[in-house]
Amino acid sequence: MKRFRLFLACAAAMGALSASPCSRITYISDDSSEVIVGRTLDWRTPIPTNLYVYPAGMKKVSMPSGPRYEWVSKYGSVLAVGYDGGVTEGMNERGLVMNGLFCKTGSYRSDAVAPKGTPVVSLAVLVSYFLDNFATVDEAYEWFSKNDFAISGTTFDGGTVSQLHWAITDATGNTMFIEYEGGKTKLYRGRELQVLANDPGLPQMQAINAYWEGVGGVNMLPGTVRSADRFVRGTFFLRHTPGNLKGDVAVAALSTLMANVSVPYGYNVVGEPNVSMTQWRSMADLKRHVYYFRFTDNLGNFWIELDRLMLTPGSPVLKLDTSKHRAVYGCVNDRLRGAEPFTPMW
Repeated sequence: MKRFRLFLACAAAMGALSASPCSRITYISDDSSEVIVGRTLDWRTPIPTNLYVYPAGMKKVSMPSGPRYEWVSKYGSVLAVGYDGGVTEGMNERGLVMNGLFCKTGSYRSDAVAPKGTPVVSLAVLVSYFLDNFATVDEAYEWFSKNDFAISGTTFDGGTVSQLHWAITDATGNTMFIEYEGGKTKLYRGRELQVLANDPGLPQMQAINAYWEGVGGVNMLPGTVRSADRFVRGTFFLRHTPGNLKGDVAVAALSTLMANVSVPYGYNVVGEPNVSMTQWRSMADLKRHVYYFRFTDNLGNFWIELDRLMLTPGSPVLKLDTSKHRAVYGCVNDRLRGAEPFTPMW
């Protein structure tokens, strides 16, 4: 597999909007009729997040200049955009969802120099690139096997390095994790990959989880908010969630799992920004193309139903300004307003 290369720059906020820590859980029903991805976003400083809906047919670039990708989006999508400058996560109209998670053990080739002409992708639009161009995990996996590109990233929040891993899930429940070890890209693919947290990497995390499986979760589970503990709790309770849940009940059940791996409001651990309070939670229903969102200081969920929106080429970009989110509940399609595309923090 060809390498990702991370080139660190020094703009202040870019990493935070793409690299915030979280927990991620995918519920797949026994008959595969339900595939729902839940995610928490945790960080020590506020990350203002608005929701955008982009139609298909938009011309985009991965960087403002230099070697880059240029494309026209095949699919419309709903995007969670931090600071109105970069995509944290999103889901496209085909039911492909992608989330970026902080991973402090990630090891990039930051000291490497990309061969001349290597395309560069900004963290601000990396998630959009995959949502715009692919409908399935297998398509994205095949693309990785044939393409090599560099990532333009930054430090943020007082010098924190933008170390990431990503998760992509499609409407069949197939998932791909993208991680980094010794400067090399590690791809893990399969329907069994249903839980992800921050660090360590997946093999080490699975080893920790195997220990706790031996202990037996009915008897005792790790209770801290650290990444490995959240992974263990999420895995245990997911495996003890009924596999025959449908529709709203499945969504509601997943929301209880996401609450279990959330960090209490206002809590943080000094020196560990990735074990700070949960700021918001999202759930993406990949079968019905509904994207649910809830700020932790809000009383309930609100959601966007993609199938009820115009996503064909030429349709307007829509935006939900969440600055007054405490008054928002339920389907917010009618609250979306025409807007200019966000300006990427390159």
